[in-house]
Amino acid sequence: MSAPTLISEHGCFGGVQRFYKHDSSEIRGPMKFSVYLPPQARTGKVPVLYFLSGLTCTEENFPVKSHAQQVAAELGLMLISPDTSPREPRVPGDAENWDFGYSAGFYVDATAAPWSQYYRMYSYVTRELPQIVAAHLPSQADATGIFGHSMGGHGALVCALRNPDRYKSVSAFAPIAAPMQCPWGKKAFTNYLGTDTQSWREYDASELVARRAFPGPILIDQGAADPFLVEQLMPEKFSAAAGKSGQVLNVRMQAGYDHGYYFIQTFVADHLRHHAQQLKMS
Repeated sequence: MSAPTLISEHGCFGGVQRFYKHDSSEIRGPMKFSVYLPPQARTGKVPVLYFLSGLTCTEENFPVKSHAQQVAAELGLMLISPDTSPREPRVPGDAENWDFGYSAGFYVDATAAPWSQYYRMYSYVTRELPQIVAAHLPSQADATGIFGHSMGGHGALVCALRNPDRYKSVSAFAPIAAPMQCPWGKKAFTNYLGTDTQSWREYDASELVARRAFPGPILIDQGAADPFLVEQLMPEKFSAAAGKSGQVLNVRMQAGYDHGYYFIQTFVADHLRHHAQQLKMS
């Protein structure tokens, strides 16, 4: 495993915001990710929190728009945000739709051609990237959490529910909570995974949580003024499924908030504190 290449570094709240690129074995091409190192990382290993971004986003959206670094510095959390999908080699037709393909990897390992050759974001997020982080950054590997927004909220819930030994904490902003039942999810899963809907269940957080609860509490914030709430996000489906397994869950409907980063900025400190509490208990 070769070391990632540092693209840029910026002082931020006593720590540093960095951007890296590397050659990915899972994606079979170059990938980028961002890292916020809190000041505590200068003297020892710190808990690490992964943020998965949503449709149309890159590794830059969260560090630039979330305003999360100040509280991360106070809490001593490393923040990692990967790109949302492969960028090259390009796949024919990958940019024809904003909600599928380029910038819309959906955090699955594609099994249908031509996507299966490069679109392996689930394995990239859960295996390859943590290996790189552990090898080259001062991360406390046994204190790892994950959260995300929209498509990335879906990804975070799925990654945590499938890997409770790897992630000690999980939360989400406006996640695509029942992708098998919404247009975005059906479109992505049909193209990435094929028409056998049984295989889709492993990437649907509502299906997963109904079977087995995550060991810790799950926090979800959802804007009540989100234009995608009813048709695409369906947090009520996840809540109902969580009831079947006894999952400890806090879904907060936030009046007046939509789907964007002003919403995330408002509540990101709550999420960081949620994770810090779980990670420092582990």
